[in-house]
Amino acid sequence: MKRYSEKELKILNQQFKGITPAEIVQWVISNSARPVITTNFRPYEAAILHAVSEIDPVIKVIWCDTGYNTPQTYKHAKQVIDQLSLNVKLYTPKQTAAYRDALFGGIPDINNPQHEDFTKQVKLEPFLRAMRQQNPDVWFTNLRKGQTSFRDSIDILSYSKDGILKVSPFYHWSDEKLDAYLEQHALPNEFKYFDPTKVLENRECGLHA
Repeated sequence: MKRYSEKELKILNQQFKGITPAEIVQWVISNSARPVITTNFRPYEAAILHAVSEIDPVIKVIWCDTGYNTPQTYKHAKQVIDQLSLNVKLYTPKQTAAYRDALFGGIPDINNPQHEDFTKQVKLEPFLRAMRQQNPDVWFTNLRKGQTSFRDSIDILSYSKDGILKVSPFYHWSDEKLDAYLEQHALPNEFKYFDPTKVLENRECGLHA
């Protein structure tokens, strides 16, 4: 995938705002060599997984499992993986949740100085390891406007801090539009989700920002 200038990116984002996620995905897949999609199986993730896998059924789906997901999330993940026949590449922390619970007393509070190291160990290290091993030129995500202040500052196309083209086909979509998309394609959703590195919905974990 070529590196786009800021001006080119702005023009593309203006054009992409008027087309469907499927059309965005098709254009990106046609112009990339090593695309990946990341997921944590949070609410509405089935939409982006469906949209991308419909165009590229064998695309690598990177799942960085912190080990602290809810039982509902794990069941939801299996349902989506099976329904869409996803090519999942699973990455986990080097320590298990049980090990951490026994030695460190579980998840540090967000005001605890240890929370930053916890975030690095359970989310950032597995993610960086995944990116090194898969070496993508395109990274599909389900980031949307209105989720956090950082996400409000990007667009459908943006660049990660490592220079990977990040593509968020549903960036301008509301929950209501995504509800309709899920219903149209008979896709499941699950709201009982917990991210131990964010805790609060409007916080970034450091993976994107």
